[in-house]
Amino acid sequence: QVQLVESGGGLVQPGGSLRLSCAASRSIFNSYVMGWYRQAPGKQRELVAHISSGGWKNYADSVKGRFTISRDNAKNTVYLQMNSLKPEDTAVYYCNAGGNGMAYWGKGTLVTVSS
Repeated sequence: QVQLVESGGGLVQPGGSLRLSCAASRSIFNSYVMGWYRQAPGKQRELVAHISSGGWKNYADSVKGRFTISRDNAKNTVYLQMNSLKPEDTAVYYCNAGGNGMAYWGKGTLVTVSS
């Protein structure tokens, strides 16, 4: 029943904003740490942000102050609000759920920051 579905990616100019969404299965949403990762061409996948069921948050230094992770428990959805976007933010963004020795991934959504 585990499923993660990302949406909201697209093309945006530098300095612009975008909000990503991840609709998650209820079975994992209320007990797993949810997060966003990204992978740019030729680079390793890296952590963007985490959020726990209790609201604890963690951000990569590269996005701190620009990105905000949040969750809507009623909708089983995790969001990533991205502001002041830079060309180096261009990547495929993946939703992740982790816990109990398990990890689940969405298929990703492409974010392209370019003028």
